[in-house]
Amino acid sequence: MPSVIYHPAYRNYDFGKHHPFSPVRVEMALDLLDALGYTVNPVQPEPATRADILSVHEENFVNCVEALSSEVDVPDSARYGLGTRDNPVFPGMDEAARWIAGGTLHGARLIEQGERRVLQLGGGLHHARRDVASGFCIYNDLAVAIRYLSQRGFWVAYLDVDVHHGDGVQQILYEDMHVMTVSLHESGRYLFPGTGDIHELGSGPGRGLKLNIPLEPFTEGESYLETFEKVMSAALGQFRPGVFVVQAGADAHFDDPLADLMLTTHDYETLFNRILHLADTFAAGRVLFTLGGGYSLCAAPRIWAMLYLMIHDLPVPERLPAAWCDRWSRITGAWMPEEFHDPDLCYRPVTNREEIILRNRHVVRRLLDSASHYWV
Repeated sequence: MPSVIYHPAYRNYDFGKHHPFSPVRVEMALDLLDALGYTVNPVQPEPATRADILSVHEENFVNCVEALSSEVDVPDSARYGLGTRDNPVFPGMDEAARWIAGGTLHGARLIEQGERRVLQLGGGLHHARRDVASGFCIYNDLAVAIRYLSQRGFWVAYLDVDVHHGDGVQQILYEDMHVMTVSLHESGRYLFPGTGDIHELGSGPGRGLKLNIPLEPFTEGESYLETFEKVMSAALGQFRPGVFVVQAGADAHFDDPLADLMLTTHDYETLFNRILHLADTFAAGRVLFTLGGGYSLCAAPRIWAMLYLMIHDLPVPERLPAAWCDRWSRITGAWMPEEFHDPDLCYRPVTNREEIILRNRHVVRRLLDSASHYWV
């Protein structure tokens, strides 16, 4: 039986009422599963320790987070990415971020102890760097968990399907030969954080193991999944990981307000199925999922509830419970669909579709040509 990790303390990771990275998104997914008759009984983790956080972050940065968390003024806090519009300071910030990191780390420990499929209903804070908070991310829970696994002998394939480049995970693990990172994201030419080009291949012993697929805006599911297949089949055959860690951001959905990729819930179902198959094929089924970005209240809860159902081999229903739709429409003011999946004609067709497909294929060819020189 897959393990699901969650703690009510995750709700304290909250930048404020009007901030897009809201804990309500996960609450909606949990409530949807409950309304479908699948009440989640999660494993409850402990918060990460200071030593856990220092395994990937610099002490001066952690000191700053701790001080601001206790409402102590830090004059140079902006240099650490704190007190900004993306990362406003809030009381208890350090503890809240350590709870998130502790959940993902607990997932890694469960994998080490023999679990196959683990879902952390939170986390995915992939933008936090060694000494800088960024993009709604204070501590990098993913890097903490991946480092734990790699230090215990696992070869880790990190797969990031968030619409934004997984820059923090890449930076922290840039030289690590035990970790392959693969990030599919909207090109940094158009979208935060402006990184994730194909030339970012890692350094030192990690050269050739940091792979980026910068996709054109308005990329649809067919092209997205094609690039995924070509890169993953080539890369994993060389790297042969022992475990997958997946950042399952839901913001590549066409309804997401912060980006411009065009995936549907059907595309996400295909993608999650493929990831589970790859984990079975290469890593004896060992896979740790976290959440991440996803700012459409209509889409993100459905996508993450679907992920829960799929890792438990449960059917994805056709319709959403009417009571759930009514309740969350009233609470959020957002429109909720009647169907679980998006309809076939759910957005206006992209006019330059063929051009986008060709550009994405060109990116994949250039990436594989560059990276394969470093593969033995």
